[in-house]
Parts: sequence; C-alpha cells; structure tokens
Amino acid sequence: MDSQDKPTRSLLMNAFSFATAGILTALKMERNMRFHLISSLIVLIVSFYFSITKIEWVIILFAIGGMFALELMNTAIERVVDLVTAEYHPLAKQAKDIAAGAVFVYAVLSVVIGIIIFIPYVLMLF
Repeated sequence: MDSQDKPTRSLLMNAFSFATAGILTALKMERNMRFHLISSLIVLIVSFYFSITKIEWVIILFAIGGMFALELMNTAIERVVDLVTAEYHPLAKQAKDIAAGAVFVYAVLSVVIGIIIFIPYVLMLF
C-alpha cells in the first residue's frame, strides 16, 4: 500500500464512520426511523416471498432508500432548527413542518408503489 493511500483510506473510513453514527443515532432517537426500518423489513420479506421481478426490486429499493434518506434529512433539519432557537418561532415551525411534509409526500408515494407492485401478487393467492 502506497503512503498516499493512507490519508484517502482514513478520510473514507471517517466518512463511513460519521454516516453510520448518524444513521444509528436517528434509529435510536427517532420513532419514525424505527417505524420505517420495521416497515422496510416487512416489505423486503414480502418481496422475497412473492419473488418480485428485478425491476420491481429496483423500484422497491429506491422507495426504501429514498424514505430513509428523506427521514434522515428531516431529522437533521429538526436538529439544526432546535440548535438555532429554543424559543417558538414561526419560521422554525415552518422549516420543521415543510421537512415533515416532504417525508409524508414520499411515504404516500411509497405506499402507492407498494400497492401497485404487490396487489397483483396478493390477488394471485385467491
């Protein structure tokens, strides 16, 4: 290993370490993150059960990944707003509500995607 590789590897390991710490913090402290994790695990189990197609897998994985990413961004926005002001401020409320709205829009989209993908498989059971 070249001596120039060490700083790059160290920076990369730090980035993964920080990202993992953020995800674990959100899972530990945010009820909605735990809900999304459990929901995602159920969706993955159902996807394996029904042997969905490759394109359906891609869509499901994008829905799951997008949901986690948006929930993490929402949590980050909430933390920054809380850091900036401890008092009630209408703009702070708007920032939090708008971030939560983004998560809600994506959650509804994810449910619709799940319905479109899984209803045909469920109907084949009957």
